[in-house]
Amino acid sequence: QVQLVESGGGLVQAGGSLRLSCAASGGTFSSYYMGWFRQAPGKEREFVAAIKWSSGSTYYFDSVKGRFAISRDDAKNTVYLQMNSLKPEDTAVYYCAAKNTPFYYDNSYRYTNWGQGTQVTVSS
Repeated sequence: QVQLVESGGGLVQAGGSLRLSCAASGGTFSSYYMGWFRQAPGKEREFVAAIKWSSGSTYYFDSVKGRFAISRDDAKNTVYLQMNSLKPEDTAVYYCAAKNTPFYYDNSYRYTNWGQGTQVTVSS
């Protein structure tokens, strides 16, 4: 069973940067997509970014395009989310997730493995 562990969250001022990491361990890692989602208090979980593991193709939610970048390190079985120009509305718990089937990379219900989440707080 693949386990995902996020790290790198914290408190940052608006305009600042953070890099989240998600390390996969346990079993054979063969995910089709790795994704980042976030959930703010009182809101539904929303898609942030995804990467197709085999090709490195990346996909982003419109509100983070040009500010966030998702990447992967094959050797470490780790995916990263570099977040720049952070805004207070980016405040949420960020979750890493994995799915081993194609398509629907932005649908949280299609992901089968989830990390525990890491809090990102952006102050104004």
